[in-house]
Amino acid sequence: MGGRGAVCAKSLLPVLSTRLSPLRRISHLVVRMASPDPPAPPPPSSSSSSSAAVDFLSLCHRLKTTKRAGWVRRGVREPESVADHMYRMGIMSLVFQDTPGVDRDRCVKMALVHDIAEAIVGDITPTDGVPKLEKSRREREALDHMCKLLGGGSRAKEIDELWMEYEDNSSPEAKLVKDFDKVEMILQALEYEDEQGIDLEEFFESTAGKFQTDIGKAWASEIASRRKRGK
Repeated sequence: MGGRGAVCAKSLLPVLSTRLSPLRRISHLVVRMASPDPPAPPPPSSSSSSSAAVDFLSLCHRLKTTKRAGWVRRGVREPESVADHMYRMGIMSLVFQDTPGVDRDRCVKMALVHDIAEAIVGDITPTDGVPKLEKSRREREALDHMCKLLGGGSRAKEIDELWMEYEDNSSPEAKLVKDFDKVEMILQALEYEDEQGIDLEEFFESTAGKFQTDIGKAWASEIASRRKRGK
């Protein structure tokens, strides 16, 4: 009897093992699912993020006091600041007609940040004799500093991406905002000519044939026509 019982028990082992295997797998899964995830890093405190934002904004104040170098060089009285230039570009980005494939909000943001590094490096112009690669290096270094000052995070990342997209001329929005950069300059030149009785032909010559978009070309043509009628 004992011998037959032992044989029966042995014969049942494979069956029990097969039936228990799913239970073991489920128990292991439950253990894994119940294991707590590693704790997430604490978010920055409101006081530290506020401090970083104010530090960043205080540095941006220099954009309001840095005069556009081209106008200074030409002896324009009370020349506009870098911030003045960026602001009207932002307005341009807000009012252009709807264009398929162009994100208006992205254009506005790009206009607001495209010259932001000038808060540190100043307005470097071609007449300064700084090679293009060196100018780009200085501005890239300045932007990195400003993004760190802001505390990193999603907003700093967005500013960095917008700035690089503009520098690389790598999107329809970047092409349009680059056109607005030139359009704003020649519109300002026309206004200085009318207000101060000076000839700023060189600024119109420097942009001729360099507009990339239909909107940029149309607005530049309108400004040129008004200038011609005023002479």
